[in-house]
Amino acid sequence: MAYVPGVALLAALAVGCSAGSDGSATDADSKPGGPTVTTAPPGKYRTLPAPCRAVPASTLKDLLPGVAELPRQQQEKALRGSPTITYDTDRKVGCSWKADAPDSSRNLSIDFERVVSYDPLVSDEDRARSLYVKKENAAELPGGTTPGTAPEKGAPTSAGGGEKGQEKETGKAGDGKGSADPSPSASDSAGTSSGTPGTPGGSDEDLRPRVVDGLGDAAFLDDLLTRAGSTAQHRTVSVVFRTSNVIVTVRYGEQPALVTKVPDSKELQDKAQALARKLAEVISE
Repeated sequence: MAYVPGVALLAALAVGCSAGSDGSATDADSKPGGPTVTTAPPGKYRTLPAPCRAVPASTLKDLLPGVAELPRQQQEKALRGSPTITYDTDRKVGCSWKADAPDSSRNLSIDFERVVSYDPLVSDEDRARSLYVKKENAAELPGGTTPGTAPEKGAPTSAGGGEKGQEKETGKAGDGKGSADPSPSASDSAGTSSGTPGTPGGSDEDLRPRVVDGLGDAAFLDDLLTRAGSTAQHRTVSVVFRTSNVIVTVRYGEQPALVTKVPDSKELQDKAQALARKLAEVISE
């Protein structure tokens, strides 16, 4: 019986040591000042609009004059458009339309890209901003802005303007290479669309590829005239804009039936920009 208190004392000490060990482990785990990882916020947009239904029929008829001349069934088919084949419609979708008229053929395409960053430290919007800047730099806008004065907050734009496509008689609006035909008729047609290069106040100043203000978070317009061999000249106007984590591209082109005719820059640019602004509203709905 004299040993019972000693046994009880040892048991009590063992319990106390065990409790003390658990407490110190808990204290160690809860010490302040440990490293914390902040995950970047997700993008504003989680879905994309249906591209072939994003452009109203009335707008398509204006952009594609040849559609109005088609029989009703063919007209409906042309207005439905052709969806772009993509492997992930949650990330990228598009649609294209084409119509032929007696004097020219016109084509239109739109693409929506929802950018997702797989880096937890980089937000979807920051990733989209980076991709947009690459697209603008690739366009080689003449007289590009100086880094630090770009409309994109916190992102540089193109640093100056090489002009593309010299080897296939291509040129940007207003760069002096807008017409590949030296004939008077071609020169006259080019003058109505691009102005006289270097003339102050001429339409040439307004039609050069450039950054576009007031469209999404950042936008630019490119205008490229191409011609290969003896075929008619083809002008493609592209408007690219970013709104949050979505990048939208509008491409609108015309190829006249006559080899000597140059597509009108101003008309194509005005209509492409108007459509881009409508699409910006569609995304925000």
